[in-house]
Amino acid sequence: MKSKLFTVLAAIVVFFVVSPAAFAGELTDAANAGASGLKAIGAGLAIGLAALGAALGQGKQGAAALEGIARNPQAAGKIQTPMIIALAFTEALALYGFVIGIMIVGKL
Repeated sequence: MKSKLFTVLAAIVVFFVVSPAAFAGELTDAANAGASGLKAIGAGLAIGLAALGAALGQGKQGAAALEGIARNPQAAGKIQTPMIIALAFTEALALYGFVIGIMIVGKL
C-alpha cells in the first residue's frame, strides 16, 4: 500500500516539475535562461524515471520467468517466448521516455 501511495505521489511531483518546462512557450532571454534549466531537469526526470520503471519491470518479469522455469523445467519453451515479448514491450516504454526527454531538450 505504501509503495502505491509513493508511486502516485512521485508521479504528481514529476508532473508538476516537468509540465512547466514542457509547456513553456516563447520566452524572453531572461526567462529563457531559467526555462532551459527546467527543461533539462524535466528531460532528466523523464529519461531517469522511464529507465527506472523499465528496470524494475524487467527485473520482476525475469524473476517470475526464472521461478516458473525452476518449478517446471519442461515449460521453459512456453515461458521463454512470452517473457521475451513482455521484455520488449517494457523496453519500448523506456524508449518512449527517452524520446520525450529528447523532445523536451530539442525545444531549448
